[in-house]
Amino acid sequence: MKRILIKLSGEALKNGVVGSDLYDHAFVDRVALAIKDCADDGYELALVVGAGNIWRGRQGGEMDRTSADRMGMLATVINAICLKDALIRAGLKASVMTAVAMEPLAEAYSADEAKKRLASGEVVIFGAGLGIPFLSTDTTGAVRAAEIDADAMFMAKNIDYIYTDDPRKNPDAKRLERVKASEVLAMNLKAIDATATAFCLSVGMPIHVFGLKEPADIAKAIKGERVGTVITAD
Repeated sequence: MKRILIKLSGEALKNGVVGSDLYDHAFVDRVALAIKDCADDGYELALVVGAGNIWRGRQGGEMDRTSADRMGMLATVINAICLKDALIRAGLKASVMTAVAMEPLAEAYSADEAKKRLASGEVVIFGAGLGIPFLSTDTTGAVRAAEIDADAMFMAKNIDYIYTDDPRKNPDAKRLERVKASEVLAMNLKAIDATATAFCLSVGMPIHVFGLKEPADIAKAIKGERVGTVITAD
């Protein structure tokens, strides 16, 4: 693998501390250093970040879902700018591209321009989802990975593996280290968005899901160490 898209959990950027500030800045800096470790080894890296530390569309209660999801899109841009700053301070060149025009805060998304920058060693962060409601940032990551010709999508989430059931509710849930995308869909596993799984299956994109509790696991997963669950495209 050479070109990789990493989907980062927004919720994980606060290091899983409920009720804490939006960011654990020391933790974000460690994430940036782990990404630099991979970039220094020659990997071309694009990022999509969620917004669970700020806002999720489903938190909107009686709000119109489209409005609530648009708030979520904006929240991902806030996280993207935070990551860009951390990456630059770590010594990398980085930029933010968004599906919704919002210059001068970020640049408009262009797959062709993103590929040029990735080939030059720049880290490109995609914000504002796909610019439309009802689709998760997991799905954004899958689509962007395909558009930039990534070899795989890595998903750093607030779970360490995919399980056959929710391990917090079912002590008999089994950890899966390798599973087919079709099996994930057939078992209706909720660890990642079903639309993202189905899309990756349709385009032959493998997914590697792992926890972000320890940022160094980003580099371990990308470099092939046994961390998390690999979802193969049948």
